[in-house]
Amino acid sequence: MFRASAALAAAFTVTATWAGAGTAMPFALDWKFEGPAAPYFVALDKGHFAAEDLEVEISEGAGSLDAIPKVATGAFPVGFADINSLMKFLDQNPGAPVIAAMMIYDKPPFAVVGRKSQGVEAPKDLEGRKLGAPPPDGAWAQFPIFAAENGLDMAAITVEPVGFPVREPMLAEGQVDAVTGFSFSSVLNLVRLGVPEEDISTLLMADHGVALYGNAIIVNTDFGKDHPEAVTGFLRAVAEGWKDAVAEPGAAIAALIERNPAADAALEERRLGMAIRDNVLTDWVKANGMGNIDPERMARAIEQTKSVYEFQNEPDAALYFDSQWLPADGSLTFE
Repeated sequence: MFRASAALAAAFTVTATWAGAGTAMPFALDWKFEGPAAPYFVALDKGHFAAEDLEVEISEGAGSLDAIPKVATGAFPVGFADINSLMKFLDQNPGAPVIAAMMIYDKPPFAVVGRKSQGVEAPKDLEGRKLGAPPPDGAWAQFPIFAAENGLDMAAITVEPVGFPVREPMLAEGQVDAVTGFSFSSVLNLVRLGVPEEDISTLLMADHGVALYGNAIIVNTDFGKDHPEAVTGFLRAVAEGWKDAVAEPGAAIAALIERNPAADAALEERRLGMAIRDNVLTDWVKANGMGNIDPERMARAIEQTKSVYEFQNEPDAALYFDSQWLPADGSLTFE
């Protein structure tokens, strides 16, 4: 369990190190070096971070929750994590120096992915069947909201805790009937395992009543207070990396493959394309630019979270998202 006092001490130590290094901003991802991570490597290779006088090193993660304690304890000044998991973390650790600063997945990729041949095509089909769910998975964390919005009887669903490495293989082998996960991860992992695409059903939670946001760039607030220009520069470079990836996805995947030569370039380009189409470049982002949130939608998301999670403290969107570091020079707009 995170302890605020220990985190503040750790944050102070690392902040002092950052101050000495000047522009070092290590970045903690949520997951492995796959397609949706490509825009950050594009930002590195095209010099967007360097143009902001930043030295950025990108590290893999182990799930949607993974970067939150890394940033809260000060081990990293910035990370990429699920804002809904961040809400619960901050409720359990009030005052922890971490907040979301830039929304990336305006439409979250939280999904239930099943096999049509095993009878899963609609939410109600999960009743009477076996669902594989990794405990640290961001999609599984939001499954109770999905279940409530669709009137599912949780007692009628057998939930099998599974590890990330065996999640899709178990579904491919018929050991479970569906899994929770990010749509672009689970679907294409199944394709790679030889599951026919016409047999895969993808239930995006956002299409079935869930108003939540998804993953965002999170910031250590102590670092942000001391280095606001560095944080703004980082967010501007991230936006440029995503715009480059939208314009030239093949080049973005080439930057990714340099860091993960074992990856299947064609598969990862499809994964990146799914993330752009379904999660990043939404109608709202096209109209308003990337990075910010709609306060009314955020209020609905908090209400949905309250329906399945008992907050210890009064929830407040201002505790979870702060737009103060977003650049105001037009660099967040897609043309």
